[in-house]
Amino acid sequence: MADPQNAEAPAALPAVEHNVIAALLAKLDIDVSDEALCDAEKVSLAANSNNPVERLNGLFQQLQLRGVNATIMRWHRFDQSRLPALILLDDEWQLIAHDGQEQLCVRDNQGSEQPIDAEQLSTNPLIWVRVPARRELGSLFSLTDNVAAKLVLGEIFKKRGWLVDVLVATVIINILAVGTSLFAMQVYDRVVPTLAYATLATLVAGMAIIIGLDWTLKTLRARILDSVAHNADKRISQKVFDHVMHLQLDSRPRSLGTLAAQIGGLDNVRQFFTSGVIFTLVDMPFALMFIGFIAVIGGPIALVYLLLLPVAALLGMVTQRRLRGLMKRQLIRSNERQGLLVDAIQGTETIRTSNSTWRFAQLWREVTSTLLRYNIQQKAISNFATVTTGSFSSSGYVLALVVGVGQIEAGNLTMGALIACSILGGRVIAPIAQGVQFLTQWENVAQSLQMVNQVLLLERERKPDQTLLIPDQTPAELRVERLRFCYPESPIKQLEIDQLSFKAGDRVALVGAIGCGKSTLLKVLAGLYRPTEGRIQLGQADLWETDPAVVANHIGYLPQSVHLFKGTLRSNLLLAGAASDSQLLAVMQQLDVDTIVNNSPKGLDHEIYEGGDGLSGGQKQLVGLARVALAQPTVWLLDEPTASLDNDTERKVLDAIEASLNPNDILILSTHRPLLANRLAKRIIHMDAGRVAADGPAEQVLQGLMGKRRGPARAGGANHAI
Repeated sequence: MADPQNAEAPAALPAVEHNVIAALLAKLDIDVSDEALCDAEKVSLAANSNNPVERLNGLFQQLQLRGVNATIMRWHRFDQSRLPALILLDDEWQLIAHDGQEQLCVRDNQGSEQPIDAEQLSTNPLIWVRVPARRELGSLFSLTDNVAAKLVLGEIFKKRGWLVDVLVATVIINILAVGTSLFAMQVYDRVVPTLAYATLATLVAGMAIIIGLDWTLKTLRARILDSVAHNADKRISQKVFDHVMHLQLDSRPRSLGTLAAQIGGLDNVRQFFTSGVIFTLVDMPFALMFIGFIAVIGGPIALVYLLLLPVAALLGMVTQRRLRGLMKRQLIRSNERQGLLVDAIQGTETIRTSNSTWRFAQLWREVTSTLLRYNIQQKAISNFATVTTGSFSSSGYVLALVVGVGQIEAGNLTMGALIACSILGGRVIAPIAQGVQFLTQWENVAQSLQMVNQVLLLERERKPDQTLLIPDQTPAELRVERLRFCYPESPIKQLEIDQLSFKAGDRVALVGAIGCGKSTLLKVLAGLYRPTEGRIQLGQADLWETDPAVVANHIGYLPQSVHLFKGTLRSNLLLAGAASDSQLLAVMQQLDVDTIVNNSPKGLDHEIYEGGDGLSGGQKQLVGLARVALAQPTVWLLDEPTASLDNDTERKVLDAIEASLNPNDILILSTHRPLLANRLAKRIIHMDAGRVAADGPAEQVLQGLMGKRRGPARAGGANHAI
């Protein structure tokens, strides 16, 4: 059996055989012909790399499988739900996957399969191949399963009374538009030949009434739509904000810039649906009515405009299809740029001190250059559609005049009728041209909807229709059973704990190396991360079946990196606003926060900027501790509470924590300093690779840890002497 440490020594690992690779690609639903796979393997072998992972990644590059990457890890940290994968058995890589009954099976290079027990594979190296999630491009009618589209349309059309008003106004406006053409026809056919000024005055008076009514209806229609857009925007933005605030934190996108850009896409969507698109959609059926009037007045002239309808519609569909993929790539790149900007602004100090400004400037240039290239392509396609539609309009006008002249010569049409047909022709072409423009705009809106939809599909901390428990008793225990946690899209188990319990009055310290799972366990216990498997009980109730307000009332959590918000020191201390001034002053004195107040001329109104700029790292930690103390929880979860503090402040903080704890409160803190843990903790849990390696009285566990540390030192000294 191969030693897992050999995962760090690629030269000791054998190559992956052809049949195993083909079987893996088939399991991953990656369609690659055997001939193409053989050709790619020849190129990969020519690279002379002894690392099977490098060979596989080179193979995927030759096959042009974008986003498909291989990585090596160990079985005991691997999430079995991420199978299939390749595992090293008997000095050869074999395919491991679940069969139909969830039984683990391995398949060797000869194609023979056999079941295997997971316990036999605890130390085996494993190669996992990540495949990007498949997402279909949005199309013109892809709103059926889009949560964002349903939200926007549902809020806009929540009350349909305005729609009836807009439709009635639009119908009347289109009917009144016929009056202009009739006015022109009467003037040219009756007024001009006879100079009948009385008739002209009557016609002008009628047109004045029509123009006034048209102006009034259009103004009212625009105001109705603005009011609908305003009310819908308030409701939509509030719902999206509430959704983001209640997202399950472990499933939230890691790039804050991208997340903000995705949410900002709602503005494009809302503006599209509450702009002239509704008018255009209503106007388009009237194009047929105008063609009917042209047929009555000008006969064959109607055929010219009737032929333009399918040609313009085809132009719009072709334009929309060309823009589909382009707009998606443009939006993704735009989100990347915003994420890079946010990241660079937050890390300006690090960028400058590490002399890496040039690197970020280069990244910015590359992203901006790509974005500008996409933008130029998009504008070229849109301009082509706009210019071509304008040419269709001019061509229609010219052809209508040509046909009209022939009709006048035949005695079937008058000059006034021809002018009237020309005016009505403009009413036919206008909605068609606007329709083509809206089709080009739609792709931007469709991709924005897809981006927002990705956010709205993220899991919330509680299901919206879930009936939550609201127990009124103070929890006397915090219990973990069969806990397993993995980050989304990650195959590595961050936590794997069969059973762990904390009872009222417990003082527990979590110790272990960096990355052993201490912080992750605290976040899971705080209800910030949802377990992949297992359950957490707060008292008698499941933590994830309990109302978040009840959980927040009993559990206080201090993260490693305390975040402060724009405002004042007072507003950051009293985020929930539930403490009295006496409590605030007492906690500030205990935790030495009053030093910050005394050193600032503004006192508690000391100004804090985004991210806590205005306070040092240690001061931020003191403010975070003060928040927890002011909340008076029954379960204290403190992640490295004194990491940024000096020795004197550390002693004050430990004294303050001891003074603030009630006898029945549960304290669980993580620290990288076991001796410090002995000050507060009566029980120590030593974590290793996401598991509980030791759990017992503080002195006993500390002695064991110190013994392990001295053992290698003595062994090293003996070897050196030899």
